[in-house]
Amino acid sequence: MDKQWYVVNTYSGHEEKVKEKLEAKIESMGMQDYIFRVIIPETTEVEVKDGVKKEKVKKMFPGYVLVEMIMTDEAWYIVRNTPGVTGFIGSSGKGAKPTPLLPQEIDRILANMGMSRVNIEEDLKVGDTVNIIDGPFNGMSGKVDNIDLENNRLNIIIDLFGQETNVDVELYQVSKN
Repeated sequence: MDKQWYVVNTYSGHEEKVKEKLEAKIESMGMQDYIFRVIIPETTEVEVKDGVKKEKVKKMFPGYVLVEMIMTDEAWYIVRNTPGVTGFIGSSGKGAKPTPLLPQEIDRILANMGMSRVNIEEDLKVGDTVNIIDGPFNGMSGKVDNIDLENNRLNIIIDLFGQETNVDVELYQVSKN
């Protein structure tokens, strides 16, 4: 089974508490191999008030938390029964498992936050083969030549018309094989 992203509904204003409690449960119950990342989708907006610039963190989807997980019965139970969680989005109820977000949906959300589905530190290294899933080279695959962690960019060598060509892509535009 693959890890996928799911949307979890929380009580409004309880997103941080749910994230903390869920991360504590993952640690205490040894679920690191099934539940990977818990993210509160946020953006930073610059506000000018009385001539003073002020950065303000704003929730993209108040009352929702994103969870990257492998949907097993145990992982599903743990997330569902975390205090503050009201349920999963995309589940019909009656014990039905929820549907995950589509790759392009989660890519768009994470890109707005300067993140990616691919966890660079753990999942990606120079020499790995990746598929390009967005942009002008969509559908092609190539080898990672350089990783720019600071800017969330990769330099990939692809085969373009029989020649090795270096292309620069953003992290959210690739998926690992």
